[in-house]
Amino acid sequence: MEERLDEPLDEPRAKRIHSVLFVCAMNAVRSPMAEAIARHYFGKSIYVQSAGVRKGEPDGFVASILSEIGIDASKHKPRTLDELEEWEGLNFDLIISLSPEAHHAALELTRTLAAEVEYWPTPDPTITQGSRDQVLDAYRNIRDGLMYRIRLRLKQTSPKSPNDGEGA
Repeated sequence: MEERLDEPLDEPRAKRIHSVLFVCAMNAVRSPMAEAIARHYFGKSIYVQSAGVRKGEPDGFVASILSEIGIDASKHKPRTLDELEEWEGLNFDLIISLSPEAHHAALELTRTLAAEVEYWPTPDPTITQGSRDQVLDAYRNIRDGLMYRIRLRLKQTSPKSPNDGEGA
């Protein structure tokens, strides 16, 4: 098969990502938000999960700000890396850590897993002080930043091009 010079090349012929795991401290805000966004844009073309180093409680603001862009995350149940490993194993091509604690745990996992690890420092919006609107804006900023990074990082590896629009 002849390669055409005018066709866009994939990023440095990187290995195609078939599965991605997002990890944060408690699987309550950042990693479930990232999981829901990735599933929304990449459907079944990339297997996506999320987990936390520790188990937190579901955060209602996450479902609220994701519903604003047509993503339903209301059924998310926080889980730990240990729980995920027990249920289905940790066979992921890419692990994206969103907090320092999660990054340390992800690096520990690579001692026994052949997974690529990326650290995306992502602020914790739950520590935001102020009015309800100010807190929601902090969550929206995290959502929008994750949406941008996820679409940019995973679009090269997916056979299905995500829609350029924001949400459904």
